[in-house]
Amino acid sequence: MLMEMKTIVVQEGFADNIIKKFSDPGVVEEAPGFVDLSIMVQKARKGEEEVVVMIRWESKEMWKQWELSDPHLEGHRQSRGKPRPDYIISSKSGHYELKAVKEPRPI
Repeated sequence: MLMEMKTIVVQEGFADNIIKKFSDPGVVEEAPGFVDLSIMVQKARKGEEEVVVMIRWESKEMWKQWELSDPHLEGHRQSRGKPRPDYIISSKSGHYELKAVKEPRPI
């Protein structure tokens, strides 16, 4: 399993904009190998909010297929040349391979 983590720091009060963007229906849910997408928000601090988007894929190969797919590339073409919203302070993305899982012990 591959996890794609996007961390987006926004000005306080704008986390909902990011949540809406990633939680609205889209084409990624139809991509082969897509498992799920979770959105987490860290408690606001110092005028900032941190939003973490975790997208799980069945495998690195399935994620690569998505990255090169027409629907994914078209989405990026549509936003090309548009300025990033002013409320976004920073963003970063990383990919992590699942190596271990700990589950509750049976009672």
